[in-house]
Amino acid sequence: MSPSDLMRAVRITRHGGPEVLELTEVPVPALRAGEVLVRVGAVALNNTDLWTREGAYGRPDDPKALSGWRGPIDFPRIQGADVAGRVVAAGPGAQETLVGRRVVVDPAIYDTEGPDANPVGLMGSERDGGYAEYVTAPVKRVHDMTESPLTDDQLATLPTAYGTALGMIERGRLRKGETALVSGASGGVGLALVQIARARGARVVAISSGPKIDAVRAAGAHEVVDRAGGIAGQIRTVAPEGIDVALDVVAGELVGEGLPLLREGGRWVIAGALGGYGVTFDVRRLYLHNAQVIGSAMHTPRHFDLLMDLARRAEVQPVIAAAFPLDQAARAQEELSRRGHVGKIVLRP
Repeated sequence: MSPSDLMRAVRITRHGGPEVLELTEVPVPALRAGEVLVRVGAVALNNTDLWTREGAYGRPDDPKALSGWRGPIDFPRIQGADVAGRVVAAGPGAQETLVGRRVVVDPAIYDTEGPDANPVGLMGSERDGGYAEYVTAPVKRVHDMTESPLTDDQLATLPTAYGTALGMIERGRLRKGETALVSGASGGVGLALVQIARARGARVVAISSGPKIDAVRAAGAHEVVDRAGGIAGQIRTVAPEGIDVALDVVAGELVGEGLPLLREGGRWVIAGALGGYGVTFDVRRLYLHNAQVIGSAMHTPRHFDLLMDLARRAEVQPVIAAAFPLDQAARAQEELSRRGHVGKIVLRP
């Protein structure tokens, strides 16, 4: 394939609503040393796509500033962090044995090279992503999934949602036999949390809305409480001895209401703010009970390796809510923003 060849891609040239997503033709990305070229089979949507497009992340010095995940976006930017596909070419120094193999790309850009490195950037935000027919990736971030029984659609759901979920579970030190509370349980990260926590041997109490409760229970939750009212009271009823680890993508008022439900030495892990960025809680519920509030952004390389092992054995079963063609990326993002679905939405270039 020649670098002069063109491909279809969806990119943003500024912050804004779905209207800033443009379908265009751009050159197939040129391979650099240590990279492979992946033909995209499926790319999953995430809330990070919406917030990056909107510039909703703010900055430490100005929370209301338009900003990407880690600062200003270098426009134009092809969105899409979560890619499953097939390697079609290898650059200098990359493993040519991967050519022809079905792969998943770890989208994180890490701060160091070690197994416990932290993500400081993301494909589709700090570098071009998978809303395209082809994408390049460092060979060390490409995982051979040829033998996995999961479909490309399912594999594409794993990197951000399941990677974030596994990162939360690992940082929260969830152990077999403990009780885990999962907020936002019908979303991509929420369902991943339910499945992975259940597979780890935890008792899972999930929070969801009425129409989605059956689907969340089918994903593996032992108990599901309705977020429509009286969340704390419902949790006390189904988990009278308290919660060991809260796995929270909602935040907002839930943190203040939920911290008193933690057992001694409990951990409240936050990886999202669907319920609001501002949080107020009684700090005595922390220091008097040796509790912890833990921030968790995505995963480490070690976490991602664990996730790929789970996927090769099909120990997780991602739920696909809908699939759209690439030229309907704006419609797909609008569907994501309505939050009426259960599971993940994918694009197929």
